[in-house]
Amino acid sequence: MAAAMRITLLAVAAMAVLSTASAATYDVGEPAGAWDLGINYGSWASSKKFLPGDTIVFKYSPLAHDVVEVSKADYDSCSAASPITTLKTGNDVVSLSATGIRYFICGFTGHCAAGMKVTIDVGSAGSSPSSPAPASGPSASNSPQPSQTPSAATSVRATVGLGLAVLLAGLMA
Repeated sequence: MAAAMRITLLAVAAMAVLSTASAATYDVGEPAGAWDLGINYGSWASSKKFLPGDTIVFKYSPLAHDVVEVSKADYDSCSAASPITTLKTGNDVVSLSATGIRYFICGFTGHCAAGMKVTIDVGSAGSSPSSPAPASGPSASNSPQPSQTPSAATSVRATVGLGLAVLLAGLMA
């Protein structure tokens, strides 16, 4: 009975740790920059695997930029006329709570057309990384391609999962 109780408690604890450990935070445009002109956001986003529970952070000068979440049609036309959400703090945290594609642009005149727009494809834990978004913006042609190594968030997820598996196996023995 005590062994069964211990295993049950460990399973509950493992599920709690995995649910919090699996969330990752991404600074949009890092490490090369922040939410600003001159970043290839298509390359940046395609090198990440966004999952429900993750967050993205837009860091910028609120005097020079903002963040507008828009529909796909407004993203394609760089229109901020019908925003889903407008953020203006300069340190905007966006929760990615569900799977799907979300579209963000800078609402300042000309910035979106100059490449300040990003598509965030939030997949499920079992899905493969999204295919690279088309390059856009002034740095699209001279930006290095993202490495194909897992992101830090993916490495943390794998390490935590492996550690818990080893811990549970040791306790069950």
